[in-house]
Amino acid sequence: MTNFRTERDCLGEMQIPDSDYYGIQTHRMEKVSGCAGLPVIFYPDMHYALAQIKKAAAKANGRIGAMPQEVADAIAQACDEVLTGKYNDQFPLDMWQGGGYTCVNMNVNEVVGNRANEILTGEKGTSKVHPNTHVNMGQSTNDTIPSATHLGMIGRVDKMICELTKLATSFRNKQEEFKDIVKVGRTCWQDALPLTLGQEFGGFASVTERLVRKLQHLRPGCFEIVMGGSAVGTGFSAAPGYKEAIYEELTKQYGEKVSPMEDLFDGFQNPDFIVEMSGAVKEVAMTLSKICKDLRLMSSGPRSGFMEIQLPALSPGSSIMPGKINPTVPEMVIQISHQVVGNDVAIAMAYDEGELDLNVWDATFYKCLFESFQLVNSEIEILRVHCVDGIKANAARCAQEANSSIALSTVVATALGYPMGVKVAHYCEANNKTVKEAVIEMGLMTEEEAQKLVDPMLMTNPHAMAPVVDAFKKEKHAI
Repeated sequence: MTNFRTERDCLGEMQIPDSDYYGIQTHRMEKVSGCAGLPVIFYPDMHYALAQIKKAAAKANGRIGAMPQEVADAIAQACDEVLTGKYNDQFPLDMWQGGGYTCVNMNVNEVVGNRANEILTGEKGTSKVHPNTHVNMGQSTNDTIPSATHLGMIGRVDKMICELTKLATSFRNKQEEFKDIVKVGRTCWQDALPLTLGQEFGGFASVTERLVRKLQHLRPGCFEIVMGGSAVGTGFSAAPGYKEAIYEELTKQYGEKVSPMEDLFDGFQNPDFIVEMSGAVKEVAMTLSKICKDLRLMSSGPRSGFMEIQLPALSPGSSIMPGKINPTVPEMVIQISHQVVGNDVAIAMAYDEGELDLNVWDATFYKCLFESFQLVNSEIEILRVHCVDGIKANAARCAQEANSSIALSTVVATALGYPMGVKVAHYCEANNKTVKEAVIEMGLMTEEEAQKLVDPMLMTNPHAMAPVVDAFKKEKHAI
């Protein structure tokens, strides 16, 4: 038999199943919740950050004498239990909610309050601890939710930095592995000057390392929050000394300096840091997508495509064509980029539609940003472990393409002038010859000179190539 307790709010009273730690306000919102079928706790970062905030606020209020110490201690204990994930099933609200996530803040207040009351009295209810009076003391949804969003990013950013660093190392390893494999370059999908496969992978490594530096530059903004601003930035309802004390407590809990934004009114009005962070996550997603498009092209074939590299075979690629293997991981990364770009657009719209003293579109910010974090952080490890680390080079194919490319006529243009380079290119096309064969047949170089100058690998190193060309030009001029 289910036992009930009676709870009251400004709209009336309600019978609440006593098994529920959440209370009347959460139950009211449950009735109009569920559009996505995805609870906010699916990404638990906000709830855990709110638990840290509630704990810090209780300890701060206890310290300054605004709250009975036993109540502060019970709230802090309840928050520690929330942080273990023990009460995740007590956060039922759907991701999409109006009211600037007031319902999410109150859901946490109710769970923490009922558990704290239980710690002190042995039963849920408000006889000792009230969700608004005590758990929410000195706070408002308007400062807790934006602050929890910022603090919730810390772990996600750290994971992205870690995963990108590992991926960059994998690319550097491939750079070293492929350093002696020369291939034709491609610009506008047309043959261009040769380079090494290692040089291409070095480029992948470099941009990945640059993304790490950008995230490291943004990371301190996660620790700048608006606690102490209460409803509109004035700090109304907070006791003297509360603001200083809560930041000291949060700094202890996070082990890094947590600070108020320089202007709390600005912080309430303008969640531009979320826009900036979303842009950084989008940049990561799009960069990895671009790399994966390159890998997809370079591995195309295996008989009639570029065939320069071979990706790990993970599963059959067709229900009808035996032996076909698809680049499944790169294609997953590309599709995730589509979603992340869409999320970034939604975040930009939510930022643009903030008005006056508070931007209330927290649901859009949280759902879209943390979905992007989740997708990108997960894909990086999959890309590294199941794709990049297992890439093999088709050295013979790369060398064949590099040696047969008419783009090698660039060395003729450099040594003998651009018009002569054009003549060589046309000769190659008309007679189906390589550039090396053409310059010998046209009497422009001896076989020894052609072997030395029309060398794709030499052309990948301008410091080595320049003196060879210079010596050839001087010899021809002397003759």
